[in-house]
Amino acid sequence: MGFFDKIKAGLTKTREALSGTLGSVFSGFSEIDDDFYDELEESLILADLGVDTSVKAVGRLRKAVREQHLKTTEEAREALKEILVDMLSVGDTELNLSTHPSVILVIGVNGVGKTTTIGKIAKQLTSQGKKVMLVAGDTFRAAAADQLEIWAGRSGASIVRQHEGADPASVVFDGIQSAKARDVDVILIDTAGRLHNKTNLMNELNKISRIVARELPDAAKEVLLVLDGTTGQNALAQAKEFKEVADITGQNGLIQAKQFKEIAGVTAIALTKLDGTAKGGIVIAVADALQIPVKFVGVGEQADDLMPFSAKEFVEALI
Repeated sequence: MGFFDKIKAGLTKTREALSGTLGSVFSGFSEIDDDFYDELEESLILADLGVDTSVKAVGRLRKAVREQHLKTTEEAREALKEILVDMLSVGDTELNLSTHPSVILVIGVNGVGKTTTIGKIAKQLTSQGKKVMLVAGDTFRAAAADQLEIWAGRSGASIVRQHEGADPASVVFDGIQSAKARDVDVILIDTAGRLHNKTNLMNELNKISRIVARELPDAAKEVLLVLDGTTGQNALAQAKEFKEVADITGQNGLIQAKQFKEIAGVTAIALTKLDGTAKGGIVIAVADALQIPVKFVGVGEQADDLMPFSAKEFVEALI
């Protein structure tokens, strides 16, 4: 089953929710007027695109209708698809694994499917013939390392872990040294997912990033933020909070760049559990609000149900 078929099946709940609202907007209006735009905006908000993204999308549609002289709601539907694809196209959707080794630092709050996502990515990469190492940097929970070890066994990846409560940066250092010795292609690093103390989280990410930068200065690095799609707008709130914690690029004014120079900003997003929610529109909201590309979407339990993202096929499956 290809991406389109899988994502279409995975978005069934969202599409069914939209069919009663968005579908009736396009079929229920004979002309494009203010009432049409109002109903469309409300439908997008209900699909969890959020108010800001929905207002922006409808505003762009108004402009497209005016400039392209569109007359029918079906023409407006096609224009909306193009707009949503464009809003999702905020960067390269493929992981940057251009160096040997490459590093993927995975962050996200507990319960979003972070460790499972790491395992699925590991399985996919080993299936491509890559040598993968998992680093159990979430030492706050013993269960996290245990779960990661199970995924290492399933995927054929190697793993480095220490005892519960160990210094995460120390685990990462050991993992990098081991990866160098074993000629590993990709290092996947798990991290703690608690946000109740942002200072501690910041310090941990800071130390981990320093270790990676010092030991692998030329390596391609991704910081992958995992979000639970079933939480809808709460996922966006989490993303903003993590972006605030992890992003020191200074581009968004969330953190003083000179204060945390060595912490890498979030470069990619994985949205999990989309098959269990009617809030699939959150994918668009997150990409638009943060201007960070979605690189994976999860639509099931199997390893290949975590899928590389395609904006065009996602929108086609959604609408």
